[in-house]
Amino acid sequence: MSYLVLARKYRPKTFTEMVGQEHVVQALTNALTTQRLHHAYLFTGTRGVGKTTVSRVLAKSLNCQGLDGTGGITAEPCGVCQACTDIDAGRFVDYTELDAASNRGVDEVQSLLEQAVYKPVQGRFKVFMIDEVHMLTNTAFNAMLKTLEEPPEYLKFVLATTDPQKVPVTVLSRCLQFNLRPMAPETVLEHLGHVLAQENIASEPQALRLLARAARGSMRDALSLTDQAIAYGGGQLQEAAVRQMLGSADRSHVFRLIEALTHGDGQSVVETSEALRVHGLSAAATLEDMSMVLQRMAVLQAVPSMAEADAADPEAAELARLAALMPADETQLLYSLCLHGRQELGLAPDEYAALTMVLLRLLAFKPQAVAASAEKKTLINAPRTQPKPQPVSPPAAQAMPAAVTAPVVVKPAVAAPVAPQGQALPVRDMPRPSSAAPWEDESHAEPPDHAYDHDSDAAMVAVPVREQVETSVSLDRQASTTEVPQIEATPEGDFWHGLVQQMAAAESINALVRELALQSQLVARDTDTWMLRIERESLNSTMSRERLQAALAAAGHAVRLTVEVGRVQDSPAKRNMAAAAARQAGAEAIILNDPYVQSLMRDYGAKIVPGSIKPV
Repeated sequence: MSYLVLARKYRPKTFTEMVGQEHVVQALTNALTTQRLHHAYLFTGTRGVGKTTVSRVLAKSLNCQGLDGTGGITAEPCGVCQACTDIDAGRFVDYTELDAASNRGVDEVQSLLEQAVYKPVQGRFKVFMIDEVHMLTNTAFNAMLKTLEEPPEYLKFVLATTDPQKVPVTVLSRCLQFNLRPMAPETVLEHLGHVLAQENIASEPQALRLLARAARGSMRDALSLTDQAIAYGGGQLQEAAVRQMLGSADRSHVFRLIEALTHGDGQSVVETSEALRVHGLSAAATLEDMSMVLQRMAVLQAVPSMAEADAADPEAAELARLAALMPADETQLLYSLCLHGRQELGLAPDEYAALTMVLLRLLAFKPQAVAASAEKKTLINAPRTQPKPQPVSPPAAQAMPAAVTAPVVVKPAVAAPVAPQGQALPVRDMPRPSSAAPWEDESHAEPPDHAYDHDSDAAMVAVPVREQVETSVSLDRQASTTEVPQIEATPEGDFWHGLVQQMAAAESINALVRELALQSQLVARDTDTWMLRIERESLNSTMSRERLQAALAAAGHAVRLTVEVGRVQDSPAKRNMAAAAARQAGAEAIILNDPYVQSLMRDYGAKIVPGSIKPV
């Protein structure tokens, strides 16, 4: 006898056996009980969540004949009548399943719809189930629209898809849509325990947790992985064997990495990464497990009472310990970096090297490491300054002016040479004014050791220094920098500028022809000849010149153009640029002269962002 896989052996036969889809079961049960049945149903959801199973159970509920053959529509099919057994076996003549992935053309759909004109042979209803309906072509969808909207009373449509976005809205509007959700790991774990109990297979709870997480919400995937794990473990489900089969990292490695990152232990991080390489564990699975652990840690940090709800989890104690060690902001940062790090694994030549780099990045972005790096950079790049002596407070009797901001230390002055009476001091003997210290020369030598000798006999005198209060005059620092180009206006320039603007507005010139007109200067004009001057020879093409002559003729100036190359002083483009610059300067002047803006700049040091002022 051939072996029947767990996913098929434990496929639900009734609505009560389905797990994780209570919202769909309740809606269909109530509809069957009250016999308020729609003619078309659309079930959506990821793989292995029960779309085909719901369709078969619904078909049995519609055609069940009961134990005595007198039953009617029911939400609890008996499973033993002719209709129920034939639907489970896939040989019920009035239940048709069409795989749209391989029968996606209009011919296959028309062949199916041709059967709709015939009444059921054995059951009450014909049920057409189209799986992966989004794979149908647009022509096939259009062919079934009319029948889908108004089918015979004995015909029911059941559509299933994993990608409802690809189903036309004309089809969606004709169906009742039910979204089958991915199942929670706890739901999958509970069902796996029930299945293995019936199979009399020993299992470790942590092994089932690994399988439930690896299924990613799909019960069929969970049962298939369980079949594989049973074969791999020789009839048993042990955590070590399941972890090795899945290629997932041991949670102890993950906990060790997070703890090392918490303490900033780079050596432990690298050693653990090398251990993952030696054992051949998946780098992507490691980052995924780290993301899951960090997510649970963040929940514990935000809601400490959740620790009591996870008391049954053997990892709860370790999670609570790590959540107490790591600050909440670091947890969020590490979680984000782990998510982005998974996307970079495929870009690196070696995924383990990429894993090591992600872990080191986690270590480098710790707030303490960032602060230490910034402090080190500040110390390295800091300018070399000399130590300054503490200023001496002025005598109490001496009044400090209101404008004084801070005392200034004055070094002992060196006696300057004095010229004899009636004689001028030679220039070479004059003291050299300089802001540099007396010991500094052009080579920037270090000051002597006694430069700031506090034990020196020279007294350190602190004198008050007045500081001019900043007034509105300082606002000129941010005066408008927009310069208005100077145009040497000529009468010919006025005429040419107006004419070019008129032709451009009428769209009689465009592209290169418009550019030739804008960049040129009308030097002279005669009865039948006008002379233009341009600065770029590339604009002087025969085609552009002829098209400009045609545009001038259409504007009432039938003349011949001659073009020369030279310096242009008055062109329409320069006039337009000058006008735009004038508008910009005027707008900046309005802002800068505004009393409120001046008060902000004067009192609070506000600055206007360059380029942020635009004329309206």
